[in-house]
Amino acid sequence: MTVRYFIGVDVSKATLDWAVFDGKTILLQSQSENSEAGIKATLKLIKQLPAFKVSESVCCAEHTGIYNAHLLNYLHKLSFPLWLESSLQIKKAGGLQRGKTDAIDAQRIAEYAFRFRDQMQLWQPPRPVMQKLAAFSALRQRLLGIRQQLLQPLTEQANFVNSTLQRQLIKNCQASLKSINDDLKITDNQIDELIQADSRLKELFSWITSVPGVGSVTATEVLVATDEFKAINDPKKLACHAGVAPFDGAARAVPVRK
Repeated sequence: MTVRYFIGVDVSKATLDWAVFDGKTILLQSQSENSEAGIKATLKLIKQLPAFKVSESVCCAEHTGIYNAHLLNYLHKLSFPLWLESSLQIKKAGGLQRGKTDAIDAQRIAEYAFRFRDQMQLWQPPRPVMQKLAAFSALRQRLLGIRQQLLQPLTEQANFVNSTLQRQLIKNCQASLKSINDDLKITDNQIDELIQADSRLKELFSWITSVPGVGSVTATEVLVATDEFKAINDPKKLACHAGVAPFDGAARAVPVRK
């Protein structure tokens, strides 16, 4: 694949910042709404660049979760080459950076795509079952967070408030905690049903949970994070993604000048 135009997109909730790089100069910079209409208008500008061809371009963006949805869905519908990269990878590749705005970030993403074009991996949408699994997994994490927000203060204050008041506060939360636990149970069952109903997921899930100490929650998160080991299929990359890679320089102290 010969690429002449490297399009960097910095994604936020409300806006998209665009930069088009040809390997030498930034040919175009623009900002649009994070909507299908905004993307369509910006692509119209990009297509006016000299000898522009979709087949000779790539659009690179960082993983930003749900905020990427409009960009990914619309460009995929147009068969526009897409490259999703981790923000940490782009940040490390850029080294020491001065100045940070959305427009500058879009330019850096475009330049990153050019520099590492030999490592380009084009994005493909996950299977519908994986999209559902990711949504249920995210819901489960939110429910756990809400439960923790209720329980942690009650636990921490136990030795600092009157015991009668403590019992009353716990009682006041019982209905909410029961509801959250019920919702967690329903969500866990839905996750299990999705996995068991899909032969490929069921097989991968069985392999992952066969590792001592790895349970169903961790196995589900691994499946979602790696997109069935399609997005991440290298052990070292998975270790980096999980934050358990033993980098030598990570623990070195930085001398402080007085």
